[in-house]
Amino acid sequence: MLVGVKVRDILIDILNQMGVSEVDFAVDLTGDFSHGDYTTNVALICAKTLDRPALEIANEIREKLELKQVEEISKIEVAGPGFINLWLKPEILVDNLKNILALKEEYGKNDSGAGKKVMIEFTDPNPFKEFHIGHLMSNAIGEAIARLTEATGAEVRRTNYQGDVGLHVAKTIWGILQSKAEPNDLAQLAQAYVDGNKAYENDDKAKQSIIDLNNKIYTRSDDKINKIYDVGRETSLDYFETIYQKLGTKFDFYFYESETGYFGKTVVLENTPAVFRSSKGAIIFPGEEFGLHNRVFINSQNLPTYEAKELGLANIKFDHYQYDRSIIITGNEINDYFTVLFKAMSFVYPTLVNKQIHIGHGMLRLITGKMSSRTGEVVPALVLIKEIKNRIQKKMEEEERALANPEQIAEAVAIGAIKYSILKQDIGKDIIFDFAKSIAFTGNSGPYLQYMYVRTQSVLAKAKKRPTNFIKNESPANLERLLIRFPEIIKRAQDEYAPHYLCTYLFSLASEFSSYYAKAPIIGSDYEDYRLVLTQAVGQVLKNGLVLLGLSTPAKM
Repeated sequence: MLVGVKVRDILIDILNQMGVSEVDFAVDLTGDFSHGDYTTNVALICAKTLDRPALEIANEIREKLELKQVEEISKIEVAGPGFINLWLKPEILVDNLKNILALKEEYGKNDSGAGKKVMIEFTDPNPFKEFHIGHLMSNAIGEAIARLTEATGAEVRRTNYQGDVGLHVAKTIWGILQSKAEPNDLAQLAQAYVDGNKAYENDDKAKQSIIDLNNKIYTRSDDKINKIYDVGRETSLDYFETIYQKLGTKFDFYFYESETGYFGKTVVLENTPAVFRSSKGAIIFPGEEFGLHNRVFINSQNLPTYEAKELGLANIKFDHYQYDRSIIITGNEINDYFTVLFKAMSFVYPTLVNKQIHIGHGMLRLITGKMSSRTGEVVPALVLIKEIKNRIQKKMEEEERALANPEQIAEAVAIGAIKYSILKQDIGKDIIFDFAKSIAFTGNSGPYLQYMYVRTQSVLAKAKKRPTNFIKNESPANLERLLIRFPEIIKRAQDEYAPHYLCTYLFSLASEFSSYYAKAPIIGSDYEDYRLVLTQAVGQVLKNGLVLLGLSTPAKM
């Protein structure tokens, strides 16, 4: 059991003895080791309920905690207005090093999700459109959450839902027909979409032609259109696969709007007028009746909208994989849309709606601002990866790093740089991508963490031994105290779907090791075996953390 969880459970028992129940208090890791390893605000939270000073309550709880003789805790103190701080025993910190070396890649994992089936949908690029850096954001977040969820012992299936029908496809095919572009040429597909969108917005005749094309695509009633569509769709999907391979994601299920549309439309019609309503030639969900907003589920052309497709998708997913939880990761610009969708789903699929979790992430922007595939102002994912890769290769050449496979390492570091730049921020916030900071070998960056992992392995290689035990040890300090926190950091990142907690932790661990390495000689010291074990433990935890984030761990950099 995690020590923080154990302390919380004991505190709940103590509160029950004091006549207090159902109190929402925290047992947190301290931000400053001078205040111990854990701190709790339990006394402050209970002050109003007990109508007593928080400091008085804190001292009473401290006495009761000391009587419990928690085996991992060496000291308990009351601080400030009523916080209770706890210190771990030094021997617990030392023994944990051996625990890390024994568990290896399993260190940090837990079984909180054992027996659960989880489906995670992310990335979701649309065929006939560019795979841009916004999709990189969804992929980085989705892959990290998938790996964190797998580390709970849950069975995870990665899902990709792609819009292979809709107005964007009709706009692209219209553009192809006008320019006689080749549907198997990615660049021409992208330009055709830009041309089609511009015509749709500025030319009423073209707009009607695109609407008519959209119907033909849905019904597959025109052989010429079908041929263009089939080639363009296959070209896009093959292109996407090359990117998934680079990013280290392998999807278990692929779903397409062309498959979910008809089913979603049927579901809506079957639940009209009980759940949905006719309105101005369309069918809507009356969200305003529930303090939300109305949304169209079948449009005036009698075609299912994205909303209807998503409604059908929830059930189609469950038919493929009887999930306990379905996590959907999209841009936060459609957060309100999902609120309405889930309300509609509560009437149509009441047993499924509580299994749904929507995570809305911010936008990834360059200094030039937000991207738009409608206007062509997008940065293709592969273009960004290539640009970062080239900068890293140049940096390695300038530093005269002799590497056997520099191009392969540069690409791995480039992808790590992009992913980490995304994951180190709160998921809901927009990100301004900074080229210089993202590839720096110092500071809070992916390459820095990868480099510090490589440094631990370099020390161990020079020592030519990896002891798993030691006769004498130093008094444990900040490194040991950081290492024991790893499982609790992972648990928080899992529970809150928040990879940035893990990023912050890894940066702290890498920085602390860098300081330690600069001050304490490892090879040849009186504590060589202990320090090598400590170095090996740091390397193992850095590797475990990077893998959970979806970053590679190069042997050399």
